[in-house]
Amino acid sequence: MANNKFFLSMTVASLALLAASPAKADNTAATTTTAVTATATPASSPLPMPQMAGPLGLDTTPYSFDGGPLGKVYVSGVASVMGVAQDHATSSDKSFRADFSNAQVFVQNTTGPVQFYLQGGGYNLEKLGTPYLRSLKTTSDTYGYIPQGYLKYAPTSNASLMVGKLPTLLGDEYTFTFQNMNIERGLLWQQENAVNRGIQGNYSTGPFSFSLSLNDGFYSDHYSWVTGLVTYSIDSNDAIAFDAGGNTAHSDRDTLATPVAQNNSTIYNLMYTHTDGPWTINPYLQYTHVATNTDLGIDDSAATWGAALLTKYTFDQNYSIAARAEYINSSGDGANGAPNLLYGPGSRAMSLTVTPTYQFNMFFGRFDASYTHAFHITDGDAFGSDGDEKSQARLVLEAGIMF
Repeated sequence: MANNKFFLSMTVASLALLAASPAKADNTAATTTTAVTATATPASSPLPMPQMAGPLGLDTTPYSFDGGPLGKVYVSGVASVMGVAQDHATSSDKSFRADFSNAQVFVQNTTGPVQFYLQGGGYNLEKLGTPYLRSLKTTSDTYGYIPQGYLKYAPTSNASLMVGKLPTLLGDEYTFTFQNMNIERGLLWQQENAVNRGIQGNYSTGPFSFSLSLNDGFYSDHYSWVTGLVTYSIDSNDAIAFDAGGNTAHSDRDTLATPVAQNNSTIYNLMYTHTDGPWTINPYLQYTHVATNTDLGIDDSAATWGAALLTKYTFDQNYSIAARAEYINSSGDGANGAPNLLYGPGSRAMSLTVTPTYQFNMFFGRFDASYTHAFHITDGDAFGSDGDEKSQARLVLEAGIMF
């Protein structure tokens, strides 16, 4: 417990130093980065938030108005619908679904020492290899109708301090469907948190950028998580990043947004981005660990090891295709009380996803063709009406407008 208090004290002190650091870099480096993929944000997304890995992009000339002392305020958004077809649906799911996937508006200013970002509306968090959950229930049962929003104090061009509902610093995929190369988030993403309530400091110098946050982890409302991200821009085409996070205390909260095992875990990601003409290539590695905690019903420890490769090829300003391959392995014995981190304690899984995309001005359409296969499953925890099927093929279509 003494170590935890020391860790938290050092974190708060570090955040204060970040806010007071002198200017050395350009203004873009002061914007928080949730993953190394932010270095490859397409030119068609002129605003810093929401961050996007492409191929989709917001309007190059978003609506704006004079915000008085706040300067120019920008308004943008996304509205989209989605259809899902799959085999081996679970007992809580269906073979065919139709729903809206996004109805969101983003309001922000981007200059001056006091900035803000506000994201509001409904959304879906479609995830590979998991039962579909309708968008209205997803919104109400996870991060609410204002899923992200914060105030940012940027006293210099390369240092800032943010407070509010923040995008996570962890992982190589973003939270919402329109932000990523693929519509569905992958198997590795499911081990990471998505939205944090807390405080975050950002600082950049030369090719390095740093972010450090004290937050509530998996939306637990217990401010005991510490996460950090370091990014090194090797050159204009290559960047490498490392992030880490963990719960310094313990929380028994267990909801859709706060799975008790993952919320009491530690997470590490090593990510690399390479861009070369029409190509973007993002390999990354992940490790997570959940320690034994009998007070939380975790009688034995468990861990996951994962690797993913995300790629995108852009044919022209309208057409592109993305692909993702993943493998994840979990440890732990259910007989000894280890938690289920995948498809039963000790299970493994792999996935393949291909996503052709078309965007013309504000209109876009794309689809995911994906396949997930699990190994060493626990009956009842995998696919099919009885949870004993080992694979699932899925087709997801998404179409809409971005303005």
